[in-house]
Order: sequence, then structure tokens, then C-alpha cells
Amino acid sequence: MFYAALDVSLRSVAICIIDEAGKVRLERSVPSDVPDIVRCLEELGKPIHQIGLEAGTLTQHLTYGLTETGFDVVCMEARQVNAALSAMRNKTDKNDARGIAQLLRSGWYSRVHVKSVGSHYTRALLSSRKVVQRKCLDLENELRGLLKVFGVKLPIRLSGGAFEKAVRDRSKTIQRSVMRFCQCWRLGKCFWRRSSSWIDVSERPPIKMP
Repeated sequence: MFYAALDVSLRSVAICIIDEAGKVRLERSVPSDVPDIVRCLEELGKPIHQIGLEAGTLTQHLTYGLTETGFDVVCMEARQVNAALSAMRNKTDKNDARGIAQLLRSGWYSRVHVKSVGSHYTRALLSSRKVVQRKCLDLENELRGLLKVFGVKLPIRLSGGAFEKAVRDRSKTIQRSVMRFCQCWRLGKCFWRRSSSWIDVSERPPIKMP
């Protein structure tokens, strides 16, 4: 029975494969892409019982990618792994992979649920919408500040179309200075309005697990 551990960083992955006695059978450092990892694991020439990796940024991508190729992937709770590895004398990616492999073999870990690809997609959409909304507000405040220098004071509360009209009406002599800001603001508002359907997705009731 063989266990494989991945110590994952943004650009590379340190791989360590051990047998049921804890002896290291293969160690490699490969790019952090699923095809490269699979090719390395297949070098052993024997079936791997489990693959373990610490929860992190690339967890979802690697977990689902390796699972689709037929591997049993275990995502470990990050704090437990860090606590165990902190006792090691030499902290390197290679040694961390060895430590994760031993944790996987011993079973001294908590398994972390990996969210679905769909849930990450929804989160990305909502996060993007929030960023655009915040940038639109920043642009609006910047426009107000620029116009104050020229003595133009806009009302505190203005809707989208009314805000742009107020800017144009009150700044005819300085339109060239603020036109580009208005264009950026308008594009951001247009994107934000079109993304209103994303709210409907986020407000759906959660799916009940059987």
C-alpha cells in the first residue's frame, strides 16, 4: 500500500511517495499542474492508496483534477498539518512532503470538505461584482473631489443616470478633465447592473445533502 503527499506552492509541487512501512519510495518536484503530477505518480508503477495535501489556494483545482484521473485525494486541515510540521528541524518543501505523507499513513489528520466547482464559480462571480461596485463608488467619490476644486458641488444622493447628467451639466468648462472618469464610471455601472442576476444565484436555498 502506497501513500503520496503533495506540498503545494504556486509554481511547483513537492511529491513524496511512501510505502505502508513509511519508507520513501519516490520524491520529485514538478510544476503545480495536474498532468505533471499524474505523470510523476505513475512513475511508481504501482497503485497509490491515497494522495494527501494541505488545504490551500490550489486545493480545489488539484483535488478535482486528480480525482477525475482515478485517485483518492484527501484534503487535510491546514492548522493540524502546520502544527505537526512545525516540529521538524529542517523546513523545506521536500521535508514537508515527507511529513504530510507520514500523517496520511498514520491517519492523524482531519479531512476537510472541498467545495464543488460550481460553488467556487458562484463565489467568483459575486466577488467580482463586489469589486466592481466598490470601484464604481471610488470613481464617484473621486469625481466629486475633482469637481470641488472647481467649485462644483454635487448633491449628496444621486441615482446612476442623474449622477452622470449632473456631472456633465455642472462641468461643461472642464469636461475634458472628467470625461474619462465618467466613461470608466459608466462602464462599471453598466457591468454592475447586468450582474444583478448573480444575486438571484446567491440567494437560492442551499442544496440539502442526502
